[in-house]
Amino acid sequence: MAQLWGGRFTKETDALVKRFNDSLPFDQRLYRQDIRGSVAHAAMLGKQGIISDEEASKIIEGLGTILSDIESGELVFTNEYEDIHSFVEAHLIDRIGDTGKKLHTGRSRNDQVALDMKLYIRDEIRETDLLLKHFLQTILRVMEENLDTFMPGFTHLQKAQPVTLAHHFGAYFEMFRRDREHLSSLALRMNTCPLGSGALAGTTYPLDRDFTAKELGFDMPTRNSMDGVSDRDYLIEFLSTLATCQMHLSRFSEEVILWNSNEYRFVEIDDAYSTGSSIMPQKKNPDIAELVRGKTGRIYGALASLMTTMKGIPLAYNKDMQEDKEVVFDAIDTIKDNITLFDQMIGTMRFRKDVMAASAKNGFTNATDAADYLVVRGVPFRDAHGIIGRLVLYCIEKNCALDDLSLDEFRQFSDQFGEDIYDAISLETCVEKRLTAGAPGRASMVSAIEASRQYLADKTEAER
Repeated sequence: MAQLWGGRFTKETDALVKRFNDSLPFDQRLYRQDIRGSVAHAAMLGKQGIISDEEASKIIEGLGTILSDIESGELVFTNEYEDIHSFVEAHLIDRIGDTGKKLHTGRSRNDQVALDMKLYIRDEIRETDLLLKHFLQTILRVMEENLDTFMPGFTHLQKAQPVTLAHHFGAYFEMFRRDREHLSSLALRMNTCPLGSGALAGTTYPLDRDFTAKELGFDMPTRNSMDGVSDRDYLIEFLSTLATCQMHLSRFSEEVILWNSNEYRFVEIDDAYSTGSSIMPQKKNPDIAELVRGKTGRIYGALASLMTTMKGIPLAYNKDMQEDKEVVFDAIDTIKDNITLFDQMIGTMRFRKDVMAASAKNGFTNATDAADYLVVRGVPFRDAHGIIGRLVLYCIEKNCALDDLSLDEFRQFSDQFGEDIYDAISLETCVEKRLTAGAPGRASMVSAIEASRQYLADKTEAER
């Protein structure tokens, strides 16, 4: 098959060069966006009188049959075509004759592919956002069911202060909420239409760029035709958002892996999301969490790859930009799989509340509250800190918790301790008296959960 650009050339392209140059093996997934953009362009050409209304209708009808046949599997992608644009145009000409050759009037593959990618990313933002929304609903359900599930909070991977599982999961709710907000703001920022930019300098035809922008759901045409065809900032920002989201998934995975270990035993992962060992029959491995954690490098790599590709490209379009697609497509596929599987794993996970509570009690997570108890009774904080530090050392030597000490033992370190010390350092008290906004106390958490419910009920820009 002759290439769409073959008139200038007198020799066939070398077979290796053709294979190196062709993008259809991966850009075929843009077929819906390519056809949608071509329909809008044809409608505009007819509206402007650049082609007749009859020709525009014939082109639009022909594009519709191509879309239907691709969707049904009747029309398959074959390697004689260079890219998705030549595939669609060649089949259009085969079906409607010379009228199909008029579709490309006033258009370049440069603004065509820029449009296709923007339409595609806009669609993928919506899909990724919906996956994150469902994931947040799962996280919220865990929060609602575990307001009174006490566990240790950690700093430096050491037990610090008691919290609840609801509060711990609430931290991840905020992370993934921010990821949705980044997607939503990107959807607004990138919503300009490059169609009509031509190769780089617009066109002499009287195109109505506002019409095509509106037809395709954009806010406005791009303001500069050179930028219109060479802008990939939105892809870099999209990959940056995916990389941040993947980082959050990786952090969450790390905790699930730790909590699933024999040393923690905080969770029991459902059999459907675990695997065994080929040699050790006792093993139940958290492979999904480990794979999600491991795939972080792929998404980070996609971001680094595209930024490196773009760093040395002069205006306007250059073939280097073809390298944007495979890394973006892979990152999208990866993040969507990761969110979906992690969501399902968390949704079926069993939490061992008794083990969590025992871990909080036996890790001196109430030591700060014991110090605060003394401060309320007039002991300077620095002195209280030292008293409780010596008490903790005493407990370590006796292999017991603060709660296990007798009142006489407490009073060996300070005569300010009274019978009420036991209530003051209970897990329930330690958590419930923390009522500041964002803290793990029940009242604060009930308020946070209600606000989270309301947030999920509202539509984001990415959903619209």
